[in-house]
Amino acid sequence: MIKIKADNIEETRKIAKVFADNIKNNDVLLLRGDLGAGKTTFTQALGEFLGVKRRMTSPTFNIIKSYEMDSTKVHHMDCYRLEFSDEDLGFDEYFGNGIVIVEWPDFIEEYLPENIINISITHDGDGRLFEIENMNLNDEIMEALDEISFD
Repeated sequence: MIKIKADNIEETRKIAKVFADNIKNNDVLLLRGDLGAGKTTFTQALGEFLGVKRRMTSPTFNIIKSYEMDSTKVHHMDCYRLEFSDEDLGFDEYFGNGIVIVEWPDFIEEYLPENIINISITHDGDGRLFEIENMNLNDEIMEALDEISFD
């Protein structure tokens, strides 16, 4: 597990840039954190660096928004509204079909693939603490994150 303290939005964007530079098609990122922790801010920066043309907004009411790019798709899921639901919205159609970013993944645990990257974002003073755990997915991201510095 790698822990990175981001003191401001620019440092959060730098973390997102490392992901964008090293992410692979079909990678699955699970974002955990309280409301307002910075999950959507991180996702928006990641989307921007990946080349998503539209602004990525939280798909709370839609649950899933997909963004077409030249070489792949980015699927952004916000599963907050599924806390007390057992409805399968065809999640398996998205995993393995582009880059997938899932906010509130605990609410769809039974549908998640095994190979994922867990990203926990928590408040840490005025900044955020990112705790990133690779679950047999993308070693390049972890190696690049290990080298990150905020000078």
